[in-house]
Amino acid sequence: MADRARQTGFTLIEILVVLIIVGLLAALAVFNMAGSSQQRELENEVRELFLLMQTVRDQAVLNNLEMGLLLEDDGYRFVAFQDDTGEWKASGERVFRKRPLPEWLEVTSFVESDTPRLASVEDRLRPDVVFFSSGETTPFELEFSIGANTGQMHVLASDGLSPMEWRRPGGGEDS
Repeated sequence: MADRARQTGFTLIEILVVLIIVGLLAALAVFNMAGSSQQRELENEVRELFLLMQTVRDQAVLNNLEMGLLLEDDGYRFVAFQDDTGEWKASGERVFRKRPLPEWLEVTSFVESDTPRLASVEDRLRPDVVFFSSGETTPFELEFSIGANTGQMHVLASDGLSPMEWRRPGGGEDS
């Protein structure tokens, strides 16, 4: 009989405590993965815009055409200046179509306002950043962050003469 009294096992309380701890760890893991996926998506959005802006800059030089980036509330698109009409028109190329940005993505733009912009009769298509056929651009700085969280901010910038640069969080840079 003494052997039966010494049998050991887990009590119901001990099992419940272990289940709660495992549940909290699983919830924490899911929460961390969701945050990092949003940061990955932010980096992908900025990378796509960076590459498109480089492509537009090259197209402007190759085609001897002024092109521009038009930032809108829900996204962005590229426009081209039509010399014959003196207006900015949406580029017909599929790669320069209007692109939406996620709602959580916060874009802050700092564009030098006293530089030439080739104003069109229809100012609603007047671009924020102009890519001139000479290879120059309007001096600009675009900041991308997740909501108001500026700790993971990506910045696209150019002084107008130098190549565009991409400053990543932590000091990483591409040009």
